[in-house]
Amino acid sequence: MWLHRVGRAYGDRLDITWKHFSLEQVNSKKGPDWKVWEQSDPADANCLLSQIALEAAKRQGAEAFDTYHLTLLIARHGGEGRIRLNRMEPLMEVARAAGLDVARLREDMDDAALAGTVGRDHIEAVKKHGVFGTPTFVFESGNAAYLKTFIPPKSDSVEFFEHFVSVTAHSSYFGEIKRPQPPWPKGIGAGG
Repeated sequence: MWLHRVGRAYGDRLDITWKHFSLEQVNSKKGPDWKVWEQSDPADANCLLSQIALEAAKRQGAEAFDTYHLTLLIARHGGEGRIRLNRMEPLMEVARAAGLDVARLREDMDDAALAGTVGRDHIEAVKKHGVFGTPTFVFESGNAAYLKTFIPPKSDSVEFFEHFVSVTAHSSYFGEIKRPQPPWPKGIGAGG
């Protein structure tokens, strides 16, 4: 959510391309042949249905996707409960709140090719960039960095992003940065 604030501050100078990555796939104990995106009922997976909904939202345009994505993130992580990402009705409620054509979204979600896109994104993330968790940023330079963070306050969002980019986007020297625990991080709470 803080990244959306950064995107608004940067405008056309920042191009963010969201890609799918499945923690359920990475953490699966069902064997190497099981693929979450190949399941016959997406609602049986933890969040495949929401990933399919996001792909369907793209068909309504970039602005519709951005609005739906942000509204979905807020509904999931915004503090007033966590909507289920594998249930159709909460995803449709988010679509209504985001101003999408809900009937079209629902119809587009039936296209099996959308689950294939989720799978291709995941495979590319793992094989090409070594992604193991989210959020992972992949920069034009080819460098990738996983970022575990609290949401910075609005007033610090852009500066925080710029510090992160300066350390990770053009330098391959950092393998891992961790803060000693507990407590982590001292004096910081959930931002907004």
